[in-house]
Amino acid sequence: MTPGPKPHEAQSLRSDAERNRGRILAAARTVFERDGLGASMASVAREAGVGIATLFRHFGAKEDLIAAVFADRMDAYVTAVGEALDTPDPWAGFTGFIEAICAMQATDRGFADVLTTTFPAAEGLEERRAAASQGFLELVDRAKDSGQLREDFASQDLVLLLVANAGVVAFAGDTVPDAWRRLVALVIQSFQAPARGPLPAAPADDALYEAMLRAGAASIASRERGSIT
Repeated sequence: MTPGPKPHEAQSLRSDAERNRGRILAAARTVFERDGLGASMASVAREAGVGIATLFRHFGAKEDLIAAVFADRMDAYVTAVGEALDTPDPWAGFTGFIEAICAMQATDRGFADVLTTTFPAAEGLEERRAAASQGFLELVDRAKDSGQLREDFASQDLVLLLVANAGVVAFAGDTVPDAWRRLVALVIQSFQAPARGPLPAAPADDALYEAMLRAGAASIASRERGSIT
């Protein structure tokens, strides 16, 4: 029987593995922030200076890597809801939350994508998303009860804003880095009561969820197969 590694060798292997995992996470943050979730696993491996096989030993699927990279950002997303709910003025809490998360999108293209996609297998990430969504519904109710948010505002309108903001962030890049601020200001003004006019019906929840699923699947599949070899 082949003897196993000696204790000091085993410790060295664990240390190497931990270092590689840290390098992969740091590289993924850089790549996803710069290129969005469509960046390939091969590009992350190159940035980390490891082989693609090493990357997949640590993260068996791209979804696993995305969940690990953005766990802290999703925690910040939930925290932002809590801080908004603690704001005494309902309108200030509502608008402050929208501005905060759109700013988070603007500083991280990958997170801009995360907020407009869904990854059912990444349970921790989706639990945070659900917690933030529940808090946002409370913000909406408070703002409507105060008479400051138009009555026909729907929670789906936030998803549409985040999709639009992600598009502006990707389009403007470093050339016009603050373009998103004008978009968000214009949209927030349109949310305020009294309403200036009627709106078309909001998209159905299940249809929006299907669109987010499709976007997530596209991000996972994007450029992967041709990049691994």
